[in-house]
Amino acid sequence: MRWMITPGWKGNLLALVAGALTPLAFAPFNLWPLELVSIAVFYLSLRELSAGWALLRGWCYGLGVFLAGTSWVYVSIHDYGAASVPLAAGLTFGFCAGIALLFALPAWLWALCLRRNHAPIMDALAFAALWFGLEVFRSWCLTGFPWLFAGYSQMDAPLSGLAPVGGVWLLSFSLALTAALIVNALGFVRNPGSLVAGLILLATPWVAASIFKGQVWTTPLGQPLKVSAIQGNIAQELKWDPKHVQETLALYREMTVREGRTDLIVWPENAVPVLKEYAESYLKEVTGIANQRGAALITGIPVRERDDQGQDRFYNAVVVSGEGSGTYYKQKLVPFGEYVPLQEQLRGLIEFFNLPMSDFVPGPSHQSLLIAKGYKIAPFICYEVVYPEFVAAAAARSDLLLTISNDTWFGKSVGPQQHLQMARMRALESGRWMIRGTNNGITALIDPFGRLTTQIPPYQLAVLHGTVVPMEGLTPYLKWRLWPLAILCGLLGAWAVIRRLMERSRQVF
Repeated sequence: MRWMITPGWKGNLLALVAGALTPLAFAPFNLWPLELVSIAVFYLSLRELSAGWALLRGWCYGLGVFLAGTSWVYVSIHDYGAASVPLAAGLTFGFCAGIALLFALPAWLWALCLRRNHAPIMDALAFAALWFGLEVFRSWCLTGFPWLFAGYSQMDAPLSGLAPVGGVWLLSFSLALTAALIVNALGFVRNPGSLVAGLILLATPWVAASIFKGQVWTTPLGQPLKVSAIQGNIAQELKWDPKHVQETLALYREMTVREGRTDLIVWPENAVPVLKEYAESYLKEVTGIANQRGAALITGIPVRERDDQGQDRFYNAVVVSGEGSGTYYKQKLVPFGEYVPLQEQLRGLIEFFNLPMSDFVPGPSHQSLLIAKGYKIAPFICYEVVYPEFVAAAAARSDLLLTISNDTWFGKSVGPQQHLQMARMRALESGRWMIRGTNNGITALIDPFGRLTTQIPPYQLAVLHGTVVPMEGLTPYLKWRLWPLAILCGLLGAWAVIRRLMERSRQVF
């Protein structure tokens, strides 16, 4: 079995397969122990590799993770970008191969200066610290791709009680630590002195999670609010087609007219498929309908503004009218879907680089929260909800969370389920209710424990009815964010490097 830990194609293939197990641990499969297996195999496979070979092995593992876990990229490129099958497959592979490098670099660092095979407890702690650093790096490098973090596998699993304490970061750290300690179990048996310490360290996160499970960190601020979230189920190929704009607007208006007394009426991302300046009369009409029902109308709509240089700037926005106010401009934009990197070189090459409404700019970093029925709502548009720290910053100032999306881009892949799971984690981390309104699913209400209280079937025209409760107070994660864990991991990494250097110096002298 030495081929698992030494250079060669067999070990690289095993790493690829281990990475491909990752999405099975997440929604909709939720086979969470497979995440432990995946991380354990990855950790074991790096045990004796040089830095160069570790770089390759880390890339193979990352390639398996993203090829299996983000296959919905192909759907977006082929089905909605009108790319041929070979081109869509090639672009998808290129994307996955590129972001797989985010696993290659930590593997290289591990073999170069962190690994300490002869100190199993320290080695496991250093590996968990490195895994935490890997996920933090993934959340911001090149605007970030915070998808498939290990901790999401624990949304409905034993470690979920730690989410309000340290966010998804603490869950990922705990999984990596557990996997490494299990791999090192034989070393503990051979060294009875470290056996007790290893067992205590192994049990600590799992026992702590069971203690914190169900802990109430926040309290109701007011009475329940009635919510009506409209799922229009507009086909993506029709959404921006000028011939179908009036049909879309009429659909949302008529479905809103049918609603009785309610508090919040939620339309999905870019439900109004024309610039706000061209829809003023329509918005005035539907705002009147909302006022008649005593409701705040929250809708997605593109907005154009002119900057100081006289240039037009387009924003993906959320607007509140009726019994509320405020406008929010999306900050975390999706590459190619909402803006095109190197657009002067890429636009026009293929249709995928010239999608409708792919010329948005990010909104300012400091924006006021939305106000609806007198409560503060932290809004997140589509992809934004997958950024833990970004959401936490706004959630700490809010009474309710809202995310609107158009998951049509995912097709009928696992993408919508993964997206919903991450939204659930944000609700659990912050101890707040979340309203999730989408064009074609999954539209749902999520309670402060991350549980789905009500949802409507995807790919159908429907209206979700339910209640949410404004909450006040801060979970430990909202108070301290990732910083306590970051400091701990920084110290663990520094200690591992120092000890590694000391061991090398002894070998030299």
